[in-house]
Amino acid sequence: MAEDDRPVTILVRRNGPYRVYGPAKVVDQDGNEFEVPPGDWFTLCRCGESETKPFCDSTHKRIDFQPETCVRLEAGATPEDASRSS
Repeated sequence: MAEDDRPVTILVRRNGPYRVYGPAKVVDQDGNEFEVPPGDWFTLCRCGESETKPFCDSTHKRIDFQPETCVRLEAGATPEDASRSS
C-alpha cells in the first residue's frame, strides 16, 4: 500500500491526546493548514491546555487530565450516532 493510500486512524487515548495515524491534514476554521510533524503519527491536544495547540505537548500529564466522558459506539456507527448519544 502506498504511503498516501494508508487509511487515517484516530486513536482516542485514555486521559491523553488523540493519536492520528496516516496521511491527515489539520486545518483551522478558516481553512489554513497547520504543518503536521513528520513521522507515521502525531498527537492532537485533548485537554485544551497545550502550548502548541492544536498539537499535544504532554501538558495533560502535568495537569492530570481526566475527561468527563468518552462516548463508545457500536461497530459501524456513524458520527451522527455519536452526536445523538451526547
